[in-house]
Amino acid sequence: MISKLHYISQGKTAEEHLQNIQRACVSGADWIQLRLKDMNEEDLLDTAIKAREITSHFQTRLIINDHHKIAIEVKADGVHLGKSDICPIIARKELFSWQIIGGTANTLDDCLTLIDKKVDYIGLGPYQFTKTKENLSPILGKNGYIAIIEELKTDIPVLAIGGIDITNVEEIIDTGVYGIAVSSEITRDFNNISKFNKILKGPSMNEEVWKAPKENTK
Repeated sequence: MISKLHYISQGKTAEEHLQNIQRACVSGADWIQLRLKDMNEEDLLDTAIKAREITSHFQTRLIINDHHKIAIEVKADGVHLGKSDICPIIARKELFSWQIIGGTANTLDDCLTLIDKKVDYIGLGPYQFTKTKENLSPILGKNGYIAIIEELKTDIPVLAIGGIDITNVEEIIDTGVYGIAVSSEITRDFNNISKFNKILKGPSMNEEVWKAPKENTK
């Protein structure tokens, strides 16, 4: 099951990313995406291994941004692929059968393409301006989400992303999206995880947590 709240890691260094992932797990995050840009593959792999150790301890799902081979190497729960990354169809052939694939979209056509390529969820955005991502795609806003969701009529979870905070999350969910992906608002205050989950009616800490499959077969 895809979580309704995704935390996308932040930090000026790899160590800060890991510290924030630890804090997110302690605060109840059940889905974390390790997003490290402009880092060499060796250091990225080392960070991903450590992130996997942290998330495994808390039985939290870990998604690796962009790098499907690293997701395979560390047995992460999946990979999130941007528009310039490997095609999801090709990645699917290389990943373990249980690993999840998410994809980035900005338009209706992007979403339709990802659906054709059998992704497990779509990250659609940006909702509004955000400093988290460079080369920002055109802002969708509330009306943009409504138009796309109504046209799609898909069972594939669509998550809103980009400039989302506690004050606007209810408006976003009202557009019909499945959930949200958040970075800055959680990094600023990890107590916001419980606040977001309450609004999203997310999983209770008392519910049964997801457990990784025992068989690592492709």
